[in-house]
Amino acid sequence: MLLPDLQDSGGTVRHLAVGAGKDGNLYVVNRDSMGRFNSSANHIWQQLTGALTPGIWSTPAYFNGALYFGPNGGALLRFAVNAARISTSPTSSSSVRFAYPGTSPAISANGTSNGILWAHENTSPAVLHAYDAGNLANELYNSAQAANGRDQFGAGNKFITPVIADGKVFIGTQSGVAVFGLLN
Repeated sequence: MLLPDLQDSGGTVRHLAVGAGKDGNLYVVNRDSMGRFNSSANHIWQQLTGALTPGIWSTPAYFNGALYFGPNGGALLRFAVNAARISTSPTSSSSVRFAYPGTSPAISANGTSNGILWAHENTSPAVLHAYDAGNLANELYNSAQAANGRDQFGAGNKFITPVIADGKVFIGTQSGVAVFGLLN
């Protein structure tokens, strides 16, 4: 994922990208200097070894100086981004652990305030979660809370990301699209 332009501690603007994979490592690279193979030096801007254990199969999200990851079998994780560096450990996490393949978070907000992180749980029935983007320990909503199963939308579906538009959250299901929004 490409990050917005970030200023390092010396005042230099950095153009960075972040990536991660099944090895559980988080990599940050400088897009202006991707480097070439060098047997004596690592040209990675920053590497957090084992930060996303047991591994990541999904895409991250970025909002207001924070990166969000949903690793396979793990909790949602929030990492602070400061002076073009990612915190070496999560600054908050969810209590819910997301089964295979993890979750791909998405953010909705009012500009730079009132951030909500949306995450889909691949269970049966599937569950849509909403968290305070500033503190993932604060779950705002999940579709399993609704009375009489009103918000259930079927069995889980792998590798989907919630989409937010026009005040609604859209989730791909095995046979269609589930739409969540405010009740009358």
